[in-house]
Amino acid sequence: MSEAFEVPSPHEKHLEHTTEHAHGSGDSFASRIAVMTAIMATVGAMLSYQAGSSESEAAMDKNNAAIIKTEAANQWNYYQAKSSRQNLAELASHIPGVDAAHYQAEIERYKRQKEEVRKQAETLEATSRDWDHKSEEALHQHHRWAQAMTAIQIAISLAAITLLTRKEWLKRMSYTAGGVAVMLGGLAWLHL
Repeated sequence: MSEAFEVPSPHEKHLEHTTEHAHGSGDSFASRIAVMTAIMATVGAMLSYQAGSSESEAAMDKNNAAIIKTEAANQWNYYQAKSSRQNLAELASHIPGVDAAHYQAEIERYKRQKEEVRKQAETLEATSRDWDHKSEEALHQHHRWAQAMTAIQIAISLAAITLLTRKEWLKRMSYTAGGVAVMLGGLAWLHL
């Protein structure tokens, strides 16, 4: 039976030596950065979820606005049809030899029907504007979540560079970017 021999590369030996040295000496700098990076990644996942959720909400609200706007347009078309019929009845009432009383009753009926249709169309337009407003608010909130997500990604990138360079000022920049991300996430949460 032959035994397999593993010959580590110089790179693997260096990594193993560095890892043993870091753990053996209790490298608290790397440990703190690693923990902070894990926390930032978790916060980033939550921010990403919220950004996607608010974007979907904005799209749904905009879709509702469009559907109701179409219903309002249909009502205005119906209003125009009633107006045309009213105009025809008014013309017919002036033709000699026709029953003018019948056409006058038709004119009044069309006026009443038009008023009901107008009110319904205006109500639908107001509802559509409300959905549009909700969509704009949700989109604004989405932008805040996306800004927070961008800031946390920058913070994570800076943390990775900090681990490689061991520069204290990069660590402070990373933590600052993480703080900005949390602040932007708070503004999104508060709908500001």
